[in-house]
Amino acid sequence: MSCPICGKPADPNYRPFCSRRCADIDLGRWLKGSYVIPGDVSEEDDSPRPPEDPRPN
Repeated sequence: MSCPICGKPADPNYRPFCSRRCADIDLGRWLKGSYVIPGDVSEEDDSPRPPEDPRPN
């Protein structure tokens, strides 16, 4: 298996990467939004919402 970042052979300690550096590069790409999982965009936000306060204003 080769490193998906640089193509060198993978190191078992950092699999599937060859080094900590390549693993960190990949993590940075995920955190910056460089990778996108394809799919339909949902119109409705699926985020959990805080419970509404039943008390009147």
